[in-house]
Amino acid sequence: MRASRLRRGALSAVVTIALLATGCGDGDDEDPAQAGSGSDQGLQLGAPINLADCRDWNEGSVEERLGTIATIRDFTGGEVAGAQGSGRVLTDDEAYDLFENYCENEFARGFKLYKLYGRAAAFSGQNSQTDE
Repeated sequence: MRASRLRRGALSAVVTIALLATGCGDGDDEDPAQAGSGSDQGLQLGAPINLADCRDWNEGSVEERLGTIATIRDFTGGEVAGAQGSGRVLTDDEAYDLFENYCENEFARGFKLYKLYGRAAAFSGQNSQTDE
């Protein structure tokens, strides 16, 4: 019974860290659908960033894919609410490879890109901004 409680506690801690690292917070955060929607991001896939999935990735051009990665990176790497620092991000090459590898699988066609990115960045990414 004690081992079960420890496992639940450890799982809860991992989930909390992952949520904090991906920029989830108190509701004051920018909506991913609105994040980086300006022209500085370039082209994006044909769906709002919070709805873009592997189907969109597979149908998109290289320019649309890179614009989508930039938008997700800018949102995920933003300031973390309630903490002093920023979210964790992947390099564009890492993100491109991540999406290419997952999205080639039929089972992943409905996977949301921002969720894949956020989870990968939480465990292997780096802070988007260096602390001064």
